[in-house]
Amino acid sequence: MDIVEDGYTEPASKEAEGTMTEAQTTTLRADRKKDCKAKSIIYQGLDEPTFELIASSKSSKEVWDTLHKTYKCAEKVKRIRLQTLRGEFESLRMKSNESIAEFYTRVMVVANQLRRNGETLEDMRISEKIL
Repeated sequence: MDIVEDGYTEPASKEAEGTMTEAQTTTLRADRKKDCKAKSIIYQGLDEPTFELIASSKSSKEVWDTLHKTYKCAEKVKRIRLQTLRGEFESLRMKSNESIAEFYTRVMVVANQLRRNGETLEDMRISEKIL
């Protein structure tokens, strides 16, 4: 995981790589191998649209950073969505011309949206809302 989060340093040029000691060359090869393996593992977990976001990335660190930035924004959106859904759930009231079945359906739709977005909503809380 270090290679993904911290990356590794590539030599500035082929000439610089040629002046490295044997130990440095061995370390560089090992780092490159770890980096390729990490990229491969990350790639396997991605769908095609997500893969397109990182296809031009050169290193596993670059891939990871791109994914982190992309989905960090998604986390903010998710938090806002949860706040909106919580407010919607709290403000649910049965309309005068609405049947119990219709109200139950509206409550369950919002409750299921909350759960899909990571909210833990107890069945008791849903029952209280309906009653």
